[in-house]
Amino acid sequence: MAETVYAWTVPVDHPTFAGHFPGNPILPGVVLLDRAILCAEQLLGQPVAHWQVGNAKFLSPVGPGETLHFTLEQKASGTIAFTARAGDGRSVASGSLTPPAP
Repeated sequence: MAETVYAWTVPVDHPTFAGHFPGNPILPGVVLLDRAILCAEQLLGQPVAHWQVGNAKFLSPVGPGETLHFTLEQKASGTIAFTARAGDGRSVASGSLTPPAP
């Protein structure tokens, strides 16, 4: 299946930066997963409840104002593989998401 790419610029004032970590803001992995899920829902054309995370790897820290490119590919099984790269090309995260069976 074809890959689809979605871009997202991390807001410099994202609320998670306040406590993660003061003086050295790093975007939490759960926010990257949430963004991957939002991209997957765009790919599918509808919101989906109860996603399963098959796996997730966080490879490089993400700071305020960085632009990320999420590449998604839907597999024949229905699973959606994702990767996230920063604007400078470094790998940030990867994993797989599975929507619930209909």
